Amino acid sequence: MFSFFKKKPTPPPAAEPAAGEAAAPPAAAAPMAAPPLPEVPPAPAPEPAPAPVAEAAAAPLTAAEAAVPRGSWMDRLKAGLRRTGSSITTVFTGTQIDDALYEELEAALLMADAGVKATEHLLADLKRRVKEAKATQPSAVKGLLADALTDLLAPLQQPLVIGQHKPTVIMVAGVNGAGKTTSIGKLTRHLASSGATVLLAAADTFRAAAREQLGVWADRNLVEIVSQEGGDPAAVSFDAVSAGRARGRDVVLVDTAGRLPTQLHLMDELKKIKRVVQKADGTAPHEVLLVIDGNTGQNALAQVKAFDDTLQLTGLVITKLDGTAKGGVLAAIALWAAERARAQPELRPVPVYFIGVGEKLEDLETFRAREFAQALLS
Repeated sequence: MFSFFKKKPTPPPAAEPAAGEAAAPPAAAAPMAAPPLPEVPPAPAPEPAPAPVAEAAAAPLTAAEAAVPRGSWMDRLKAGLRRTGSSITTVFTGTQIDDALYEELEAALLMADAGVKATEHLLADLKRRVKEAKATQPSAVKGLLADALTDLLAPLQQPLVIGQHKPTVIMVAGVNGAGKTTSIGKLTRHLASSGATVLLAAADTFRAAAREQLGVWADRNLVEIVSQEGGDPAAVSFDAVSAGRARGRDVVLVDTAGRLPTQLHLMDELKKIKRVVQKADGTAPHEVLLVIDGNTGQNALAQVKAFDDTLQLTGLVITKLDGTAKGGVLAAIALWAAERARAQPELRPVPVYFIGVGEKLEDLETFRAREFAQALLS
């Protein structure tokens, strides 16, 4: 059972579709219940009343969510972040807290692609915590660094909210090779397994076989797909959103063509897709996600900035953290997100909804700041 998004309670089911209307896929045959939370151990604490969506998006984990077993995920996360964390944790094997320790830690954070600003922020915060705690052993400093990193990353921990709009239209972008289409397939499985009805839009008409790849994921997840051979990406997106509304689907996932931020004509195409989706549904897209390859380090931050300038991102999916020693880039992204929030408070935050540490379905999970910090420094 996965715990990865908040769902607003839905009204009673609408009337049965008219004859001739496309049938819902098998995975979505049952109507959506009021937001199911993951199974918990026996005798759980009473579940709190659902909060409004605006508050739920920024709320901390509920007792039920916190009780979900994630041991196997933590093992995979620790293994995936071992390359990044090993160079950092060796700093704390000495016998005293001195300038040499902080200098080694600074170098380790920079090598992990935390970036200059985030590294300076973490070191300043860490020194304050060491002083307040009156720590005398390097091993204690390691725990304080985990606390400092958790606090820096905490604003990135927000659940993906669906149910406020029907359908919830999610537009997904990313550069070629970042794992965008695969992440869409995994997200589709998560959504469908949790009772949401999903419709896929194969708007990546730029890359050869992209439509077929997304079609394979649609077949695996038993969901419908809207596609056109050689069609215009914006037209495919418009048709998919219109079909999602007509068929009463809960989510429409729009797969866009991978492109580099320097490919201005393709970035303009993304703007066009967003404008056309808004014509199909005046409130859409409700989420604009960017899939980032964790191997790219500081270049990932450059991608976030470029795509945000074009699309005004609402969330991130960071993949392939297991193949890199650059997992510290999340600290740089967190600092950028904080600065963006201060400079442009009218924009929605840009949280990290999911992180991935492998190619398997279970290797994509919700991002939790404390888990990430502990796995990195384990």
